[in-house]
Amino acid sequence: MIKTTLIAHASMLIQSNETTILTDPVWFDYLWEDINVLCPSINLDLKKIPPIDVLNISHRHQDHFDVRTLAYLARKDSPLKANALILAPNDDIVLDVLKELNYKNITIVDDFNPITVEDLTLTPTPSLNEGDYFPEHGLIVNDGNVVVWNQVDTVVSPEIISHINKLYGRLDFSHSRFLPLLEGNFTHHKTVAIPFDEYSSFLKVAGALKPKFIVPGSAAFRYRDELGFLNRYSFPITPEQFLADLADFCPEVKTSTFNSGDIAYITKEGVRIDRQSSEFVSVREDDSHKIIFKPVMEVTPIVSKAINSDSSSNELQLIEDYIMGEYLESLSSSDKLDGWRHWQTTYQLEVFDSTGSSKTWNIDFKEKRLQVRKNNCGKINLYEGIAAFDLLKLIKGTTSWDNVGISGNYRTFSNIYRVGTGTFEFFPLDRPFPLPLLQTFPNNQEMDRKKYMKDVLRWKERA
Repeated sequence: MIKTTLIAHASMLIQSNETTILTDPVWFDYLWEDINVLCPSINLDLKKIPPIDVLNISHRHQDHFDVRTLAYLARKDSPLKANALILAPNDDIVLDVLKELNYKNITIVDDFNPITVEDLTLTPTPSLNEGDYFPEHGLIVNDGNVVVWNQVDTVVSPEIISHINKLYGRLDFSHSRFLPLLEGNFTHHKTVAIPFDEYSSFLKVAGALKPKFIVPGSAAFRYRDELGFLNRYSFPITPEQFLADLADFCPEVKTSTFNSGDIAYITKEGVRIDRQSSEFVSVREDDSHKIIFKPVMEVTPIVSKAINSDSSSNELQLIEDYIMGEYLESLSSSDKLDGWRHWQTTYQLEVFDSTGSSKTWNIDFKEKRLQVRKNNCGKINLYEGIAAFDLLKLIKGTTSWDNVGISGNYRTFSNIYRVGTGTFEFFPLDRPFPLPLLQTFPNNQEMDRKKYMKDVLRWKERA
């Protein structure tokens, strides 16, 4: 028998007779740059968590690779055994963070290359997620009798599913991907309708895999406090709706909801789920009603953080000096300049202070020599709005787009077209148009590394 206990989001204990595996531990609020909280909220007694033999990290996203929790687990008095096996993707940043936190016995996983631990065979499964530039993996757990798959966020193909079935036949239990997350769509003025192709692919994966039992996996968080309006724009499918759709799509597969504190007992004879039976974790409050997909509701305006009015005024002056100087120079020398000119781009940058008031700066890229003007160009077909506090942190290199880009404190839209003699040309709506701030402060490996190493310093000292 194998049993799985959901702690929160994608964090689970998977236990056999001899071995305990912990996956993607995220145990504390707040998470992901202090933007999100676990939902449902949980009571977690850290001292009652059983000793852990294997720690599996599926990928680098902060709702799976939480430095605060990893710093806690690196402590001598944590439930992680001193000789625990650490499974990690071949990702330099993940590996460097683990080493900075003094983790040992790290094994880099390889797709479909089995790993034997005591009475278990662990088989990493690949992901075809083209949206990220770093690797991720799911994990099959087999005790010789039953087989469990944790899909996490992985994207799989018919060939991958066929290979899983070839290796293990019909799986006994699957924590399946169900939510086509729209996080960031609001910010970037993308559609907030359900992405039907992506959502239907989750149903098709379940239908092709046909495990004996499915529970929804890896999507138990929400935006917190003043960012709560984004909950109406980011989560188009609930676990209950997925299970209802799956019952119609693939009725031969048994299903159930699975919440923090629930335990699934998996045998060849079937699956039993005991609700709220864990000794160390339980649902504190079922606050999932705060996640309701209504992408027509009131939107909170951008308001910057500031200590007082003097600091706000000083921030805006520093920002203006930067825009008139380094920022203009950066755009003038950008490799995107010819593209901005070709598309006759008129650009506005709007920066909001702590009162919600704003200042705007405008650039007409048709001009041979770029100038920053405070008066409006007329039309605006490329726009970026951002809180002063966040822009200043980008300028100083003390934040990342993971924070700014999904917090609601940065918003953009583009309506790009070009008119010539008897011609009208528009930039394809399904392609991203280069944004000046993102070109100046690229969301790349270096920015990611700074973000994680900052968190290492923050939490290692407290662990």
